[in-house]
Amino acid sequence: MADRVYPHDHENPQHKEEVKQGGQQPSTPSVSPPENPTTPSGTYVIQIPKDNIYRVPPPENATRYQQLTRRKSRRSPCCCCLCYLLSLIVSLIVLAAIAAAVFYLVVRPEAPKYSVDSIAIRGFNLTSSSSPISPEFDVTVTANNPNNKIGIYYVEKSSIDVSYEGVQLCSGALPVFYQPPKNVTVFMAALKGSGIQLSSAVSTSLLDDQTQGMVPFHVTLRAPVKIKVGSVKTWTITVKVDCDVTVDNLTAASSIVSKKCDYGVDLW
Repeated sequence: MADRVYPHDHENPQHKEEVKQGGQQPSTPSVSPPENPTTPSGTYVIQIPKDNIYRVPPPENATRYQQLTRRKSRRSPCCCCLCYLLSLIVSLIVLAAIAAAVFYLVVRPEAPKYSVDSIAIRGFNLTSSSSPISPEFDVTVTANNPNNKIGIYYVEKSSIDVSYEGVQLCSGALPVFYQPPKNVTVFMAALKGSGIQLSSAVSTSLLDDQTQGMVPFHVTLRAPVKIKVGSVKTWTITVKVDCDVTVDNLTAASSIVSKKCDYGVDLW
């Protein structure tokens, strides 16, 4: 069996010198190193600084570790394109909002207002419910443009209809004209119907309403317009007006008893 070898301290040179001079070796107390109760005898305890300890993944996770490290170190082209696209969309939205705010502050746009002022009615013969009728309505409409810097072009393909209890009686179109800023224009639309066959129930209802002096009609107006701001003209915008108008009789001298109008706009 091989002998166990223990490390010895180096001799002190000063101690040698003292032996030579004095001729007698002084007694040196022996100091035995403290033993670690948890360390078996005949072994060494090696202390390594914490900064020199490196974490190395176990072999079974080495491949996964490399994949994760590579994925974090670089971006995919799809991710870069998506970020660029989102940035572009956000920039366009911000620019559009700024442009709209500037336009509103400079121009101060207001919606035009419309009203039905009078209705002259002809062609109603309700003595015989079996005979078709050809009614004619002359509808006077007032268009008010309250804007200071906006003009309105009324273009072709407009329409105005009059109906009673869901039955269309006559139709026509608005005139084509330009309305400048801060302008009120009154125009008349001539509406005609031909060969309208009313049911006995509708004819009876019309006679009863005329006897009571309260004949309700529904007026529908659709006007394609183009807005002009300075020298710039927009695309075609459709103005929608729906009015419930009640007249006292079915003659040319009829008067409006009540009216209620709703307005709307189709931008595209």
